[in-house]
Order: sequence, then structure tokens, then C-alpha cells
Amino acid sequence: MQMPKVSLAPTFRRLLLVTALSFGMVAPSLTYHVECRDCNGQLKWEENVHNLVTTAGKNDILDKYFKGSTYTATWYIILAGAGTKAVGDTLASHAGWTEQTPYSGNRPAITWGTTSAGSNTATGVAFTINATATVAGAGLSTVNTGTSGTLYSVSDFSVSRSVVSGDTLTVTPTVSVS
Repeated sequence: MQMPKVSLAPTFRRLLLVTALSFGMVAPSLTYHVECRDCNGQLKWEENVHNLVTTAGKNDILDKYFKGSTYTATWYIILAGAGTKAVGDTLASHAGWTEQTPYSGNRPAITWGTTSAGSNTATGVAFTINATATVAGAGLSTVNTGTSGTLYSVSDFSVSRSVVSGDTLTVTPTVSVS
């Protein structure tokens, strides 16, 4: 007599999720090391900031990792203006702040490093600044332009920072799971 085949994959995924949540696992979070250098390469300011993981970002992880939905490995850095960041923010709707684009082209892609001990630091993403602007944070997006993707995370600097044409703003993200 042949035993019927039973798929344990959905049950196993749910068990993993429940176990992870019951032990206090949180969505992967990011910290951003941000440096601003003037046209002569002199450091104007630098800051390390921790992010806020949006609800859309948490849902994206659940859909991609646990449900096995279509996944993209490419991530992009955004620059945020002053204002209140909230867990309900999305790329299409973030009423408390605006995206800042004092540079040419689309949002730059991130090149991740090697994962070790629950953490991965990317290569610094450089923005060549071509306009005067106030930058107050950084974030992570699944698309290089527009509002159709996922805003995974967004952060606030300790204070809003000025950038001017000729500056280079380098954002180095580190993603960690605790």
C-alpha cells in the first residue's frame, strides 16, 4: 500500500515564523553610516543612524521569504528630507516627509558584502550632489525610480544636514538580524 504524499512546506514555514516571533526575532534592521565630503574630499560631517522598518517592509519579508513570492535581490538607497517617518510610510505615500534628489539619475543600487554573524555591510553608495538641499535621513527601496516598489526602511539623522553642489554623500548600509 502506497502512502499519500503530504506537503509539509506550508506547515513548516508557519512553524518557523511562529517560533521566530515567539523568541523575539525582529525584521532585519539597518543602520546607515553617512559621510558628506566637500569638493576637495574634506569631511564635512558624518553620522550613524538606525532605521525604522516600515510595515510594507515587514510584509515584503513575509511574502518573499515565507510565502516564496517573487523576490528581487536588488535594493536601492533613497535620501529623505526632514519630517516625521512612520511605520505606515510607503514609497507612494509618506506624508510626513519628501524624498530628496539633489543628484542626477535614479536611486543608486546597493552592493552587499559577505554575511557573517547575522550582519552584512554593503559597499558605500556614493551620491554626487549637484544641487543645494537639506537631507535628513536615508532609506532602502526595492525600485530605482518611482513609487511602485517597497520602502523597506527609512531613518532620521540626528539633525537635518545641508548638502551643496560638489559634495559627495556616501551611505553605507548594514543589515542585521537579532
